[in-house]
Amino acid sequence: QVQLVESGGGLVQPGGSLRLSCAASGSIFSINGMGWYRQAPGKQRELVAAITSGGVTNYADSVKGRFTISRDNAKNTVYLQMNSLKPEDTAVYYCNAGVRRSDWDNYYLYWGRGTQVTVSS
Repeated sequence: QVQLVESGGGLVQPGGSLRLSCAASGSIFSINGMGWYRQAPGKQRELVAAITSGGVTNYADSVKGRFTISRDNAKNTVYLQMNSLKPEDTAVYYCNAGVRRSDWDNYYLYWGRGTQVTVSS
């Protein structure tokens, strides 16, 4: 099986920073894209940032210039550095990854269970 586990969430004041991590483990042959989504109460889940295996990134307009996504392929881990946090960033943050379990398999999208980020005074 494949598991993704997020860490680094918590309570932070406006203007503060948090660094989220998501480590993939289990039957992993290779990983292509990895990303972060978030879901606030009453809203749909939305893409925050994504990164390809080659390091090409994509960001939601609302976080450009404030958030940075990166990955460590040797550790099967994706990171989200969040700076200048705003109350509207409050949400449950989920990581995902496209995982190939063997050379004969296709890529499948796996999700973590989420970590709460709360930005409040």
